[in-house]
Amino acid sequence: MSSRTKELKSLLHESIENIDDESFLQTVKQILDHKYQPEKEVELSSHQKKRIDQAKKSIDQGDYLTNGQADQMVAKWLNE
Repeated sequence: MSSRTKELKSLLHESIENIDDESFLQTVKQILDHKYQPEKEVELSSHQKKRIDQAKKSIDQGDYLTNGQADQMVAKWLNE
């Protein structure tokens, strides 16, 4: 992907984030639907749903790592 394409995508993302006109956004979506079809919705197993619920509870209880902490742990593991 060229740098011009990356820049254009970035500008489009930013523009879409700042538009609140639902009718206009629906029109843009219709145009995009002709070029891009998202993959079908993923079916989660009961085990996966349970793990997601557990993760959400952990986050609610403050039991999580920041990105920086996670990066430090991974860097440490890679150096072992």
